[in-house]
Amino acid sequence: MSKISKKYIKQIIIGLMSGIVSGFFSTGGGLILVPGFMYLLKMESQKARGTSVFCILPMVLTSSIFYYRGNFINWKISILCGIGGAVGGYIGAKLLKKLPDRILKIAFTIFLIYVSLKMILK
Repeated sequence: MSKISKKYIKQIIIGLMSGIVSGFFSTGGGLILVPGFMYLLKMESQKARGTSVFCILPMVLTSSIFYYRGNFINWKISILCGIGGAVGGYIGAKLLKKLPDRILKIAFTIFLIYVSLKMILK
C-alpha cells in the first residue's frame, strides 16, 4: 500500500470515528478530529482546529436530520444557543490566533478532564 493511500485511509478513519462520536454522543467530533489531525496526521495545532471546525459541519447536518425526525430538538434552546455559539465561535477563533499552542493544549486538556469528571460523578 502506498504512502498516499495510507494517509487517505487514516483521514477516512478519523472522519468515521468522529462522525460516530458526534452522532452517538451528540458531542463535537472535534474531540476525535483535533487529536487525530495533530498526532496521526502531524498537523499543526491551529490548522487542526480550523480543519476540525470545517469537518464538523457535515456531521452536524447529518446527525441533525435524525434528531429532527425523532423529535429530539428543543427549538427555542437550539436557536438561542446557536446565536451564542456563533458569537462564541467568532471570539474563540480570534483568540486562537493570539494564544500559544501550549496554552491551547493545556486549556483543552483541563476542559476534557472537567467534563469527564462531571459525567462520571453525576
